[in-house]
Amino acid sequence: MHATKENERTPLRMIQSSRGGGRILGSDWSKQDLRCPRPGSTLASPGTCNMGGGLTHWARGPPPRLKKNSKIITIDGNLASGKGALAQKLADTLGMLYVSEPDIYYLDKITGEKELLDSRFNGNCSLEKFYTDPKAPDGNSYRLQSWMYHVRILHYANAIEHLLTTGQGVIMERSPFSDMVFMEAMAKQGYIRKHCVEHYNEIKDISICEFLPPHLVIYVDVPAEDVQKKLKQTGKAYQQNIPLAYLKGIEDAYKKTFLPKISDHCEVLAYDTVQAQDIEKVVEDIEALKFEKGPWPEQDDVSYHHMRMLVEDKQKVADLTCIARFLPEVTIGAHEYDETYYEYKSLPGKKYAPGYNEDVGDKNIWLK
Repeated sequence: MHATKENERTPLRMIQSSRGGGRILGSDWSKQDLRCPRPGSTLASPGTCNMGGGLTHWARGPPPRLKKNSKIITIDGNLASGKGALAQKLADTLGMLYVSEPDIYYLDKITGEKELLDSRFNGNCSLEKFYTDPKAPDGNSYRLQSWMYHVRILHYANAIEHLLTTGQGVIMERSPFSDMVFMEAMAKQGYIRKHCVEHYNEIKDISICEFLPPHLVIYVDVPAEDVQKKLKQTGKAYQQNIPLAYLKGIEDAYKKTFLPKISDHCEVLAYDTVQAQDIEKVVEDIEALKFEKGPWPEQDDVSYHHMRMLVEDKQKVADLTCIARFLPEVTIGAHEYDETYYEYKSLPGKKYAPGYNEDVGDKNIWLK
């Protein structure tokens, strides 16, 4: 009976490693049960993640007619640079959807967890530990960087899905395209090993190419010195002592690597702190753009259809980041994997497939 059948797929939070061991929520994703956003969540859309093709997509019809503001806009910049405030104001003015930057608990939020799960089931990493001990010998820094890339790519897939499903544009903070600024800054400060950089770049090279870049990147240019002062005044306790060299590394990565490269594929606007507060001027600049750069003008209904099929299938999106590599920072042994796997399965509502768990109030299980 379905009611007593355990979910045969490996759950979202656990994966098999490439050498017989196991990996908790990190780079080498292989058989995860990636759950899609539930109705009512930030970027939820009708249906389920694994939409497939055929009659289902035919019934939903082609993507809605994209309008002037049917765009993906990312707001980029250093820590505490005012990205969120600018993004929210622009979204309100342009009638677009604003989505905040995801954190390590992004999966808990989009899957409707009533309480955030332990970090062991969310990348097995800690942002607070990174800022207080960036060179921790347990590899936390690279696990954090690796996990955040995967979170960002799922977040970006949700944004494109929303655009192609509703026609409404999306404004978001950062993207998987700009995620590399943190990796570059970490490597420069010696927080992660050379092998970690190679691992990250290989994953990004085989995954980011499947997505169209944003239509527009808006960069908020705040000097690293000002960022550090602001963090000391308003940041969280663990952000009080972030080294200036690390913040400068992020700034340099933006200006010397990311912005020059992304400008070949999309529109780019840059503002300092004062200019970014003039929303009317920023909107005026956006409306003056022709958006003729990059691959978006070349798309048609067929390519939009295939793109929507990809971003709706979050399992497939996650599989794009699967490579067979052993890396101590992100690989665990088989026994530890099993221990964590069964610990996760013992949580309320995790033993069986969704809808079949009596311990969380699922009803009429015997009829399913």
